[in-house]
Amino acid sequence: MRRIAVAVPILLGVSLLVFILLKMVPGGPVDGLLGPLSTQEQRQELETRLGFDQPAPVQYAKWLASVGQGDFGDSITKQTAAGRLVWDAFRNSLLLAAVAGAAAVVGGVALGTAWAHSRRAASRGSAAAASVLAVSIPQYSFGVVLVAVLAVKLGVLPSGGMSSATGAGGFTDSLRHLVLPALTAAVVPLGIIARTQRAALLDVGIAGLMESLRARGLGRARVLAHALHNTLPSLLTVAGLQFGYLLSGVVFVEIIFSWPGLGLRVFEAISQRDLPVIQAGVMISALAFVVMNLVVDVLHAVIDPRTAQ
Repeated sequence: MRRIAVAVPILLGVSLLVFILLKMVPGGPVDGLLGPLSTQEQRQELETRLGFDQPAPVQYAKWLASVGQGDFGDSITKQTAAGRLVWDAFRNSLLLAAVAGAAAVVGGVALGTAWAHSRRAASRGSAAAASVLAVSIPQYSFGVVLVAVLAVKLGVLPSGGMSSATGAGGFTDSLRHLVLPALTAAVVPLGIIARTQRAALLDVGIAGLMESLRARGLGRARVLAHALHNTLPSLLTVAGLQFGYLLSGVVFVEIIFSWPGLGLRVFEAISQRDLPVIQAGVMISALAFVVMNLVVDVLHAVIDPRTAQ
């Protein structure tokens, strides 16, 4: 309950900050809708209709009251509910984040464990190089390379979108469209999780722990599972943070692959100065991040009840 109480002022602060920043940006939706040749009368009429002629505090108070009722207003450019537009895009981002997050956790844990456990210098060096490369490589560069090789040159995977133009591919077609953006989005979180996993295993003394447990007659797999269990709290923390990042921080990935997610929707709204969609997108992103942190806290308490004290 304390965490939820803390989340409320955080969301209010985010909403106020976004509102102020949008008011500070030169231009506005009226400029985008009417263009530079519009008359002053036309501008005033549209500003009155949209409520932009009112003082900024009044605009914010009315918007906040509407949001409290689940109404983010209507998109200025698409003339439909901004909340619906953002929610539809968020579901697509959630799918991408879930697949990319699962790939990052599996790959990161495997790479970090191999890095910490391997006794061969060559293996440790390869794992270290792979993790550094994953963290350092820009996502947009990695995505462009994947498109050039796997989509353009080899033609084994589609280059973008969520489905084929014919729409007749079904689940398999959707899965093929998901591979490249998920791999691109997963690369940086994978490297971060790998480094965190290695550090956690070294903290629990994996070498001495494995020798001690194996001396008791436990098999290699059970010993490794015991060591990995001790790293779950740190893994949960970093995985939760990375999943929150994947939900709202993969704008370049969605742009490169034309993935109709939240990042792409907000990017388009910014270019069109569609304020209700921008505000709705940022608020839903912030809410998703807060909820993700709450889920991580609950899982922490389940794994280690001492953290709930």
